[in-house]
Order: sequence, then structure tokens, then C-alpha cells
Amino acid sequence: MSGQGRQNPQGGASERGAGAVKSASRTLDVLELLSSAPDPRTLAEMAVLLEVPKSSLHGILRTMQARGWVEADGTGTRYRLGVRALLTGTAYVDGDDIVAITAAILDRLSEETGETVHLGRLDGPDVVYLAKRESTHAVRLYSAVGRRLPAHATALGKALLAAHDPGEVDRRLNWPLASLTPTTITDPAELHAELERVRARGYAADEGENTPDIRCVAVALAQPAAGVNALSCSVPRTRASDERMAELAGALRRAARDIDPLAQRLRTT
Repeated sequence: MSGQGRQNPQGGASERGAGAVKSASRTLDVLELLSSAPDPRTLAEMAVLLEVPKSSLHGILRTMQARGWVEADGTGTRYRLGVRALLTGTAYVDGDDIVAITAAILDRLSEETGETVHLGRLDGPDVVYLAKRESTHAVRLYSAVGRRLPAHATALGKALLAAHDPGEVDRRLNWPLASLTPTTITDPAELHAELERVRARGYAADEGENTPDIRCVAVALAQPAAGVNALSCSVPRTRASDERMAELAGALRRAARDIDPLAQRLRTT
């Protein structure tokens, strides 16, 4: 195993295919960088991370700011995503067929478990939350639709990676793997062994690998394509016994079986 993968566009210069328009690529790089963290970024920070001259980047930011894609703080030196980015992201979720057909089942799953449930999608080396139902308990975890997390450090991501062969997993992930908590799996051999366990038992588990003191289980959807979408249930460790997590995994598997026939119809319409 080479342990080599593609560079993450959100952490440095993006990979641009032949024929790519440089200004368009840089604009998209800015959007991806600003969406990767909630804190505003300075021009100097972005220039270093994107490996773009500050003069060129300043012009791009001014144009994006004028169109509402980027906003500056009161000092005019720190930038964050603007309302146009929110409208575009909302339109994506509102128009997504899987989000629509899973809505009622996510509602049912939330009522049945009382815990936080998510629908997530694999996007490159990451998993993105597409839908969420809040826990009924006072103690909850932080998450939000549109949030992006490294797939190797989440139950959602591992459930989806397990649907791919080891070679594709190696190509998809960013090596070396980032460690989010002390329990995050970063060793290539250990991760592949974990994915084999996921395949064998039919669901993935996250033992505080993304957020300390949070346990999570996830099940991939088989339709309309394997390794694309998954359901998860997250629980604070204080009420997450092994028996409870097994119960939640069973509830997720039943929900996935109910969703798959509905999602399969998308392939024929």
C-alpha cells in the first residue's frame, strides 16, 4: 500500500484538469476554502493556503463580495461566505431526490430512537451532512446540514468507504490521514482492517473518532448506488452503552431497507 493520495483542495493548491480556466478555478478554490471552517480568513491566510498571489486573490474577493458570495468583516480584512453561498447550498438540498424520499423515514427514525440522526453523502475524501433530525434529549452534539468532515473519522464516512474496494479507498483519501481526536484511525492498515469489519457486520461505528465522548453508528444505503449515501445515529457516551448502540444499528438497518426500494426507483425515472 502506497499510502499516497490526492492533495485536498481545501488545504492547498487545487488539482486543475487540462483546459481549466484559472480564474474560475481560483474562485471555486476560495469558496471551498471558506466553506471548510466557520472562522473568517484573512487575505494573507488564503493567499498562502491557495498558493495564489495576494494581488490576484484580492481582485477575486472584491468581485465575489460585490456579487454577495463573500462577506468582509467590519475591518474589511477578514472574509467569510456570503448569503449567495447559502442560497445555492439550500437549493441543492431542496432539489435533491434522496433528501426528499428519506425525509419521512428520518422523521420516524428520530421519533423511534430519540437521538440525533443524519443523512450523509460521500464527496471525495469527506462526508457531507445533507439532512439532520435533532435529539429529543437536553444533551446533544453539534452538527449542521452542509458540514463536511473527513470520511475516515466518522461512522457515516466509514460506512460509505466500506462499499468501495481498498484501491479506491486509497485513491479517495488524503494521506497522511488527519487525527481529529486521540481515537481517530490514521494508520492505513488499521483503517482497512476497520473497513473489513464494517463490511462483515453491516454497519460502521465511530468511537469518539470525530468528537470526543460521542459514539455513532451508520449504515450505507444500497440504492440508487452503493457507497454514496448513508444514515447515522449519534449519542453522547453517557447514554451510549454497547447494547444501546447495537439497538440503534438495528434501527438504522431497518430504515435503510425501507429507503432502498424508494431510492431504486430513481434509477428508472
